Amino acid sequence: MKETVKVVLNELMERYSRLEVCKKEIEDAYFILKEAYDHGKKLLIAGNGGSAADSEHIAGELMKRFKLARPVTEEFAQKMMAIDEKRGEKLAKELERPLRTIPLTSHLSITTAYMNDADAKGVYAQQALGYGDEGDVLLAISTSGNSENIVNACVVAKALGMKIIALTGEKSCLLQNYADVCIMVPETDTFKVQELHLPVYHALCLMLETNYFGK
Repeated sequence: MKETVKVVLNELMERYSRLEVCKKEIEDAYFILKEAYDHGKKLLIAGNGGSAADSEHIAGELMKRFKLARPVTEEFAQKMMAIDEKRGEKLAKELERPLRTIPLTSHLSITTAYMNDADAKGVYAQQALGYGDEGDVLLAISTSGNSENIVNACVVAKALGMKIIALTGEKSCLLQNYADVCIMVPETDTFKVQELHLPVYHALCLMLETNYFGK
């Protein structure tokens, strides 16, 4: 792990000392994500309620700059300008390189169509089947760790050859049976679990951004 990435993780531990019990799992989750992005793969995210909002939040941090500038490559800039010089030049200045992420919470037409035709608990499983590829990662967020629609998505993801990172609370849960890494923050009340999920995923986003776009 780069020293600059270690700094991010260590700062998380300093600011949220209660998360020390999860440090190894957070580090392992980072390496799973890095391995996927190193090989041109992507991240899928699923959650319910507040965790659905977290899914969108994470995608927002990864698909554009979180803290560091991510300018497009000069090669890509030149390709755009060859197509349309004026627009290409403007886009080259404004676009930022993404870390490809798909929040499965976002697709209203897909989710409502599936829920109308079948068991709603398979709605994320259907999207995992449609979007997932071998080597991708599923981030499964559930404060209880027992959400049926999230567990169903994990079954599909494992069948596809994806890696699974679970983000849960401290109680033993179903997701432990499917996840390659299970980050169990030390809380049990839903809102308190969610309060600790945010610094965990912010740190993961910053660790990834620092690795790929830090100087």
